Amino acid sequence: MENNIKRNRLLYIALTLVTIACGLLSRSEFVPMPDFVSTYGGDTLWAMMVFWLFCIFAPGWKTWQILLAALLFSFAIEYSQLYHAPWIDSLRHTTPGGLVLGFGFKSSDLVCYTIGILLGAGVRFAVNYRVFFRYQE
Repeated sequence: MENNIKRNRLLYIALTLVTIACGLLSRSEFVPMPDFVSTYGGDTLWAMMVFWLFCIFAPGWKTWQILLAALLFSFAIEYSQLYHAPWIDSLRHTTPGGLVLGFGFKSSDLVCYTIGILLGAGVRFAVNYRVFFRYQE
């Protein structure tokens, strides 16, 4: 069992790194993206990354528990953007603070978070049940 958890953690670490790279690319000028992708892709991928992080740090949790925790965390971050005190706004104006905490509340972000987390849960389900790796004889 321990070997399985280590293997899964490595998979989720790899998925986290790929998701971060894709999220940063979706907002960069290096790779031209359609407006829709550059507007909503980063938020969707950010939430997917949150899902992967919960997979890493709570490997014994069921997919629905990780899904719920990731949704609650993501929604809490988004709703925290309604709060503006000098100390948190100064945090938001740093690169890491801006990437994690964001700047302003947008209800469309909640939709993106939900989609990103559902996509992550779908991938986790597929990996756990070997959907992509089954072949018929």
